[in-house]
Amino acid sequence: MSGTEQAACVRIEPDGGPIALRLGDIWASRELVYFLAWRDLKVRYRQTVLGGAWAIVQPLSTMLVFAVVFGHLGRMPSDHLPYPLFVYAGLLPWQLFAYALTDTSRSLIANERLLTKIYFPRLVIPVAALAVGLVDFAVAGSVLLLMMGWYGIGPGLAVLTLPLFVALAILAALGGAVWLSALNVRYRDVRHTVAFLAQLWLFVTPVAYPSSLIPAGWRTLYGLNPMVGVVEGFRWSLVGAGPFPTTLVAISIVVTAVVLISGLRYFRRVELTFADML
Repeated sequence: MSGTEQAACVRIEPDGGPIALRLGDIWASRELVYFLAWRDLKVRYRQTVLGGAWAIVQPLSTMLVFAVVFGHLGRMPSDHLPYPLFVYAGLLPWQLFAYALTDTSRSLIANERLLTKIYFPRLVIPVAALAVGLVDFAVAGSVLLLMMGWYGIGPGLAVLTLPLFVALAILAALGGAVWLSALNVRYRDVRHTVAFLAQLWLFVTPVAYPSSLIPAGWRTLYGLNPMVGVVEGFRWSLVGAGPFPTTLVAISIVVTAVVLISGLRYFRRVELTFADML
């Protein structure tokens, strides 16, 4: 082989490890994430009367129902906080997670034509769909600030940890998103169970009640729900609800890491077959 022929040879090798996550692909495709998220955001609120106000109407209406049923009629404890504020502070991170379970899990199917025509990192699609949920989270968060002002409750130094719990909520949401979006391509009945799963998951998460109601012997098992530590930590950091939930937060971090890493590995393992199954 001549020197010219040798120079033309390209060696193709695996990225390293049994299944490389290649998370750098997401950063390299950040402009595509932005444009897909912007497209999904416009489509979501196109030809609606309230438009982006739906991001506020949904958690606010849920809070009102919980306030009447659990707060007024059920006399549910709320860690010495006004019950509406207690519930709404728990609904914010929960809404982000529930969006990942429902809308983001359908993102690959919704982008079938795009997936079957060109190549790009497939993980971009659920990440972009999750970004829409982050916009709703930010908009709904403005109502929480107004409620805190109404009740005369201001954040303390613990608010400095709030970005950590927001990040934990995002990672928990992303873990569920990558698992369900990949499984939904292979097993189409996943989409029929996700909405039902989200409804049940809400009631095993301390949104309408504090985790202190759970017997101490069951609290560790209860904490295997990654949103338990997220919701309790989010409330603690923003409105000072109860003592710092050390054990629940630690369990949530471990469970979130396991779900996210395993979900990313599964997604990478099956993404090459997406176009064939769509």
